[in-house]
Amino acid sequence: MPQEQHTVRSYAEELKRLSGIIMRMGGLAERQVADATAALVDRDTELAAAVVQRDVEIDALDTEVESFTVQLLALRQPMGADLRFIVAAMRISQDLERIGDYARNAAKRAIVISQQPLVGSLNGFQRMARLVQENLKNAIDALVTKDVAKAHAVWAADEPVDEIYNGIFREMLTHMMEDPRNITAATHLLFIAKNLERIGDHATNIAETVHYAVLGDAITEERPKADASAYAVVRPPS
Repeated sequence: MPQEQHTVRSYAEELKRLSGIIMRMGGLAERQVADATAALVDRDTELAAAVVQRDVEIDALDTEVESFTVQLLALRQPMGADLRFIVAAMRISQDLERIGDYARNAAKRAIVISQQPLVGSLNGFQRMARLVQENLKNAIDALVTKDVAKAHAVWAADEPVDEIYNGIFREMLTHMMEDPRNITAATHLLFIAKNLERIGDHATNIAETVHYAVLGDAITEERPKADASAYAVVRPPS
């Protein structure tokens, strides 16, 4: 095999390897979100502890991506679409690492909540988790398949996550005002809801990065958002 052909094939395999690492990170991040939510709903402290322990796997993959992308940039001097893909992989790896952190934090709080009386319904948390997992999976798929339309669909799908978060925010504040004994559990639940909302934001970040990787420019529209928690008004029960 001629040296030039061998070099091209080797480079293609390196890009495929990079894509595979990102897919593994994405799959692990999805699992962390699902398991952290299940631990909350089922009051499963062992599962929550497993989520906390598994976070190091995402961190290790993030470090691997950083090292590998620097190596590719230095040795291959990529241009055009290849360069954008490598830069996108580095950005997305950082988003996935942060998603892992949020899932870990949610799991830690689920352990505390398991020792507290149940406050309100957890249906909203399950709906939020399903939505952010779906958006995360679709964003990673969009990167691998270079599907800009799917990336745009993820980018536009964050608003329902925010709406659920707003509902949880108001509900938890109401429970705290009705009975001070609810404050500890409701506060931890609020933080978990915020963790899920931020995971949704990072899925949207990934979608924006996919747009850049494929088309070479940024989405210029304003990101759809519906997080109104900063303006929420909760009236004391009569």
